[in-house]
Amino acid sequence: MTQPPLWKADGMLARARTSGRLTVTVAALVLALPVLSACSGDDGGSGGGGDEGPTPEEVLAEAATTLSGTSGVDLTLSTPSLPDGVSGITKAAGTVTQAPAFDGTITVVFAGQTVDVPVVAVDDTVYAQLPFTPGWNKVNPKEYGAPDPSNLVGQDGFAGLLEQTESPEAGESVRGGADNTEILTTYSGTVPGTAMKAIIPSSSGDSFDVEWQVADDGELRKATLTGVFYPRAEPMTYTVEFADYGTEKDITAP
Repeated sequence: MTQPPLWKADGMLARARTSGRLTVTVAALVLALPVLSACSGDDGGSGGGGDEGPTPEEVLAEAATTLSGTSGVDLTLSTPSLPDGVSGITKAAGTVTQAPAFDGTITVVFAGQTVDVPVVAVDDTVYAQLPFTPGWNKVNPKEYGAPDPSNLVGQDGFAGLLEQTESPEAGESVRGGADNTEILTTYSGTVPGTAMKAIIPSSSGDSFDVEWQVADDGELRKATLTGVFYPRAEPMTYTVEFADYGTEKDITAP
């Protein structure tokens, strides 16, 4: 039977005299409305047997695969401040590629001074333009409490850390991204201290609290890491943001 125009819907409902016809009409109108599908992590209530979606473990595994598989990504790691008397990293910003390689700047506090150090890491070697030193020098980043930044994305970095998250739980979902077209869901859990050393080599806590913000396309967008990152220091928090997945950049030794 041909459906009447929507502008006649009110008239039809008014003329409906039986509960059966009213039910059919209401159902047809509901099915015609655009539906916002619930993202993973939403409570959703009892949906009458619908698909519950992926588990938090599956979401984090997908995010790890997406991160380690991208050609490149822009990464920014930061903390507002370090504990008193600590020498370490306060910020790292740059591009990490699948080579693996890194091109960016690391900000460190060393001997009470805050220094921005341009860094290139490629072929398992880290080069830095150190203050008061001409040109580029090969350095051991662990001496500054920093990792080899070229390894921050793969299995020795955040991809591996995602997969080692223990007892992850889905939290709040919010809209974000370009024009608020994405659904971003937070997943919280813990990671062992041995795994965190790949990110911050000076980490000394046995366990760290983590929050991962994952987009509905499987991209990790933000990580919040909290715990004891430096020996005999108070717990602190690092925030890491990931952007521009698929970036391509040829990074070579200086």
